[in-house]
Amino acid sequence: MTRTTPISSPSLPGIALNAADSGAPDWVQLTPAGPRILGRDGRWWTLTDPDAVAARLDPAKEPQIDIEHASQLQAPQGLPAPAVGWIKAIEVREGALWGRVEWTPVGTTLVTERAYRYLSPAFRFDPATGEILEIVCAGLTNTPNLELAALNAAQNPETPDMDKAVLEALGLAATATAADALVAINTLKSEKVVALNAAQHPDPAQFVPRADHDLALNRITQFEADAKTRAEAEAVAAVEAAITAGKVAPASRDYHLATCRAEGGLQRFRDFAAAQPVIAPPSGLDGKPLPGGSQKALTADDLAVCRQFGMSAEEFSAARAAEQKE
Repeated sequence: MTRTTPISSPSLPGIALNAADSGAPDWVQLTPAGPRILGRDGRWWTLTDPDAVAARLDPAKEPQIDIEHASQLQAPQGLPAPAVGWIKAIEVREGALWGRVEWTPVGTTLVTERAYRYLSPAFRFDPATGEILEIVCAGLTNTPNLELAALNAAQNPETPDMDKAVLEALGLAATATAADALVAINTLKSEKVVALNAAQHPDPAQFVPRADHDLALNRITQFEADAKTRAEAEAVAAVEAAITAGKVAPASRDYHLATCRAEGGLQRFRDFAAAQPVIAPPSGLDGKPLPGGSQKALTADDLAVCRQFGMSAEEFSAARAAEQKE
């Protein structure tokens, strides 16, 4: 996308046309020498290849000279914008662009009678680089680059026709200017830099390195395994102690172990065992050999059965022997 704008330069305080008293000049200066051209209104352009600009002159479309850029401002509105001269050729002189003009009678009169003293060129340029591409026209003026803000209202390079899809992608309104788009793009760039820095150097108060995270998980897993082992050992010890004390029957060991494994179950079992009376007191036969010369001692379960049913070791052994004979 390119733009067209009128311009005068403070380095050339208006391009004077009345240097020759004998009549309107054949050659007029169109731009100062480049590569940098600065306007009084603060805008700037570049002219790095004046020969290329001169070569783009199309003889079939001779740039016109009008009054106060009427062809740029009035013609698009359907208002008259008569030419007072035509640029027939363009050449480069010491880096500046000069044009050979064929004046109309009206143009000759305006210049020779000093009605207008200066020339303000208008050219097409690349808004991204400011590079001047082509001379479009020129306007007679007495206020070069002093009232150009008003003249440029319809051609302000600050407000080019922006691509609506680009504006939408940037989250901007359809009326946003190129300057608004530039600010949005720079903001996105800054946010990207911040995000990349944050990704490479995360806040240690909110994030931890993966190695530290994995180590912490391993330690938690090991701690949970150790805690489970300790809890199981405490449950077994509590139940065995209750069995030994005659508070619970050996046959109910698995039931009470399951109770202890539940959340808070160990303490509940301990409270239960503490309040439970002795239901199977020791028989005094623990570890003693069986009657009849057998050296096989009664097991803990055998002794518990004896205590529950009030049987002596001899009675228990006799009853078991009778069962085995049957």
